[in-house]
Amino acid sequence: MSGRLEGRVAVITGGASGIGLECARRFVAEGARAVLADRNPEMLIAAQTELGNAVVTEVIDVTSEADVERMVARAVSEFGTLDTAVNAAGFGGFGMIADHPVDEWRAVIETDLVGVMLSVKHEARVMREAGRGAIVNIASINARVPAEGMSAYCCAKAGVEMLTRCAAMELGPFGVRVAGIGPGFIDTPLTAFTQVVPAIRDAYVASTPLGRAGQPDDVADAVLFLVSDDGRWVSGDTLFVDGASMNKAYPELHKVAAP
Repeated sequence: MSGRLEGRVAVITGGASGIGLECARRFVAEGARAVLADRNPEMLIAAQTELGNAVVTEVIDVTSEADVERMVARAVSEFGTLDTAVNAAGFGGFGMIADHPVDEWRAVIETDLVGVMLSVKHEARVMREAGRGAIVNIASINARVPAEGMSAYCCAKAGVEMLTRCAAMELGPFGVRVAGIGPGFIDTPLTAFTQVVPAIRDAYVASTPLGRAGQPDDVADAVLFLVSDDGRWVSGDTLFVDGASMNKAYPELHKVAAP
């Protein structure tokens, strides 16, 4: 099947790399046009060069409401509408609670949770008015699985899952679906550090029953399902794409990385 997103218009935060970029590739291949939003201008240029006229780019910080509003307005001005969104911008951190600098903790919460809230807010306004739309928020298995040293990330992603449920309730009567994806360990630029510390990557793979790290296209396939008509009766749920890793203990990274 092809052309599942023919005529659709999307915005993708974190769209210059990793899961966001792979979603952009799949969406364009299925007939969509998209605004790719990211804070890295050089990587946005590379994505634009790869995907051509089907995409335009915006340099944004998802913690800035003005930036997010500009991203959504660009989709409407450039392509005439907005009916699809993937909120993938985010990053992690590491620090034990008793020693964690609060500014670093807040930075993760601001990007990973507040940034998703702002994105949904402004995407929903356009979709609500049009009476249709599909939004996918990228959470994590850490929405439900705790990890030592990752309290900020876990709390942010748990918040994303609950935000998704609340938004689905509020927007459903207007014909707008909201769903989530909870990836397990995925090979992306944000996890590239595990190539430098192989023991960490090995620990993640060992905790994954399917026996390998996930790839961005593993997640993009699930996102495509959710935003397409194939997922037309799915809203409010978070789909965990994790190779069954939620069924095993989370790696004790602070011990694996210890000298």
